Amino acid sequence: MAKRKTKKKTAKKKTTKKAAKRRTSRKKGPVELIISKSRTKNAAGINVSGEFYSALDGAVRSMISAAEQRALDNGRKTLRPYDL
Repeated sequence: MAKRKTKKKTAKKKTTKKAAKRRTSRKKGPVELIISKSRTKNAAGINVSGEFYSALDGAVRSMISAAEQRALDNGRKTLRPYDL
């Protein structure tokens, strides 16, 4: 008689709370800011309005988008400083 091949049971990896939280946090809530609020406040040297952060984030996102388009128009897949 032919021998049967048996499959080994593999143990599932336990997901840590941190890893599980990371997965779910991406799907819920508003889009995360690109900039760091604390670093922005430290760089400003004066008080910063809560609305400033979203405006700054929008400006940075539009700069990145324009730089990406320029790189693609020039046949590149890498953003360079002169694309800004």
